[in-house]
Order: sequence, then C-alpha cells, then structure tokens
Amino acid sequence: MGKFKLDRRTVLRGAGSIAIALPWLEIMGHDKEAHAAGTPAKRFLSVYQPGGTVLEKHWPTANDPSASVILAPLAANKAKLLVLKGLNMTCAVGEQHQSGIIGFLTGSKQTGSPKDYSSYASIDQVIATRLQSDAASKRPHGSLQFAVRWATGKSHGLLSPINSANFEDSAKLTPLPPRLDPQQIFNDLFGSLNPGAGGGTMTDTRIARRKSVLDYVDKRYVALSQRLGAADKAKLENHLTKLRDIEGALSTGVVATDTCKSPTKVDTKGYNPTTGLNSGNAGEIVDENSDAMIPAVGKFMMDMMVMAFACNLTNVGHFQWTDTEAKHTFPWLSLKNHHHYYQHDGPMGFYPDECGKIGTWYSEMHSYLLSAMDDVDVAPGVTLLDESVVFFGSELAHPPTHEKKSVPFMLAGGGGGLKGGRMLDFGGKAHNNLLVSILNLFGDTRTSYGHPEYNSGALTGLTG
Repeated sequence: MGKFKLDRRTVLRGAGSIAIALPWLEIMGHDKEAHAAGTPAKRFLSVYQPGGTVLEKHWPTANDPSASVILAPLAANKAKLLVLKGLNMTCAVGEQHQSGIIGFLTGSKQTGSPKDYSSYASIDQVIATRLQSDAASKRPHGSLQFAVRWATGKSHGLLSPINSANFEDSAKLTPLPPRLDPQQIFNDLFGSLNPGAGGGTMTDTRIARRKSVLDYVDKRYVALSQRLGAADKAKLENHLTKLRDIEGALSTGVVATDTCKSPTKVDTKGYNPTTGLNSGNAGEIVDENSDAMIPAVGKFMMDMMVMAFACNLTNVGHFQWTDTEAKHTFPWLSLKNHHHYYQHDGPMGFYPDECGKIGTWYSEMHSYLLSAMDDVDVAPGVTLLDESVVFFGSELAHPPTHEKKSVPFMLAGGGGGLKGGRMLDFGGKAHNNLLVSILNLFGDTRTSYGHPEYNSGALTGLTG
C-alpha cells in the first residue's frame, strides 16, 4: 500500500453545500517557498490592505487626514480619522512580505525559517480575550475574521505565513484562518435573525440543521485524523475545537431591533471564495468572474461585519482584502494585471499610477466601512464608530523596495477617547508602540507588546 497523501485542494463537505477547508498539513507535501484615556473602547476592527502605498500620493499635505490624492475619498470621515506617519515596522524581520503581515498585529519577528509564524498573539485576540472575560461584554463570537480574494498566489488557497495576520491568544499562537464565503457567513450570523421576541420553530430548525452539518464534518475529520502523523493530528484537533466554538455560537439566537438589522443579502453567484486553491505562483491563472465581484463581495462582507457589531454577535473583527501577494486583477479599475505585478513584478518594476489608482479605491472602501459604522446609533448622539477603534494597515510602505519605514497606518473612531481629524508624525518610532497604544485604549495598561527590543512605550497624542 502506497503512502497516503492528501491533496491540498481537499475540503470536507457536510450536508447541502457547506464545505470547510483544511489547514495546511505536512501530508500535503511542500510547495516552493513563498517569497514572498477615557472610557475604554468597546469594539476593535483591524483592516488589512496589501502592498503599501505610493508615498508621495498618500501622505496629507496639511493637517487634514484627507488632504492627499489617495486619501481624498475619506473626506467625509476625516473628523473621526487619524493618519499616522513616521511609524516603522522594525519588527518585520524575515521574508519581506511574510514578516510584514505577521508583524502587523503582533509586533513579532518571523523567527527561524520562512515557514514560521508569530511568537506573539495578535492584538485583536488579546483584546477579544479581555472583552470576553467580562460578562457584560461577552459575545457569542469572541472575534470574526473575514477575507476577500484570499491566498491568491504561492499559498494556493491554504493558510500560510504569507497570508496570516491573526494569531490565537494562547500558548499555541495558532494562526486563525479568515472566513471566505459570504453566503455561509450570512447564513451563520443572520440566518436566525428574528424580528420577534422568540426564535420559533423555523429558527430552531435552521440552527439544528447547521449543527448537524458540523457534526457530520466533525466525523469526517476524526476519520481523516486516524491516517495522519502526530503533528498533522494536532493541527486537526485544534481545527475541531474551532468547529465546536462555531457550533456553540449557533445556539444563540439574535433578535432584531432598531439597531440590529439583517444586512441586505447580496447575490454573489459567480464568486468562488476558494478560487485560491487553483491559483498559480505568478498569478498567471485568472478567475475573471471572482475578480470582477470583489467590490460587491467586499461591501457585503463589510455590511455583515458592521451588523455583527450592532447585533452584539462580536466585539472584535478583522477584515482582510487579500493576502500579501494580491495576485488578482482589478477589472473595475480597468487594470488587467495583479497588484503584485504593479508593485514590483512587472517589467517596469514599480507602476505608481496603477498602484495609486488601487490605493485610492481602497480609500473608497475604507470610507464605505467607516460611514456604515457611523450610521448605526447605539445611544442618543453616539454611533457604533464613536465607541470603536478601527486600525488600518499594510505589510510594507514602499512597494518597489519592500521598505517598511513610515508604513501607512491609520486609526478611526472614538473608542477610548481617540481623537481624529488630524495627522500625527512620530518621526521613525517603532509601530510596536502603536500596538501598545491600541491596547491601552481598551484599558490594558501594559507598556510593551511584541518583541521587547522594538518597544519604547505608548505613543502620545492619540487622544488629543
């Protein structure tokens, strides 16, 4: 009998159309290495966009967060937006793209080989642990991670250091895969949303069906684990734990209110959330239908994230537009090549006009998100955004050189006393200090986070 080998495209399917992707396992074999002060805030959302920016088009020319070509679409949100200049990602030691996304929320070096992840939990998970420990802020989901057009190149649709931003707040520091399928997200989070005071038979039936699907998939995992080595079996057991966490959350009904409303369901037919499984290393395999739907799917996912906050399903989220390779096209911008091509893979090296166009579009999407959060009233004169901290960032600053000096970070909202309407220049301080400052906005009093050599204390001036 030949040695058992598992295809990296394998998914485990339950009843109906629900499928759950596997993490990368050793038995799948190896691809080539990728080259790649005030009241504490109540909610945290991190937003990742790839590939840095066109620096001369990004930074505001005045103390106005929207006074630049790329940030101009954020004019409507500038009163609650804080642009942060002069923060270097000094912790990004390792593979040039991987180390950036790993360090983004962790302040951790990518130690050892290019296959290594983080040595610290990501701050979103630290915040989730803190909020979940308080009965008043405990939610059915400790955190939610969504991604659009994820794992596009050399990771081939699988979790990898080149696409991982979130890491468990536990001794294992397990990387957390994002949820990719907008329809499954909608059904799981809002399928039981009931305008009345009780769940009712139909709601109970939907929940029971989804739980039975998880039971079925669970059994498939157990059968598979019997054919795996110790390391792969441990990964699967951790994955099973995550499935059971989801199942527990499904039992919690959601009742509609004036604040909590089911987001408008968007038809995403033609969008393949797992198209990364069929990707090519150089982005040569194009999924035109899925690429064309990125704006619609992205807005739908942002709407669901906002309503997950409004419905008290979670207090912590991460929204990832893609991975560090970003090897998908931009047909709505009339750009036929992928983002990495325009950053430094194309024959001309850096394409500032094209990268600037992409950066401006991301600002439009950021504005959409912030406006949606600001449209939800949680109390008289107080919006969802007012009580939240939103952290925008990337894995590098300057695309053609992979330089990580003055990475384009931004904060938005009013949680913890955060004060927008400004740009602050920190003159080359390490971004670990920003991570400390974000934790402080949630009442966490620590003075260092991530590898200690990149810390010098919390930043001043964020709260005005």
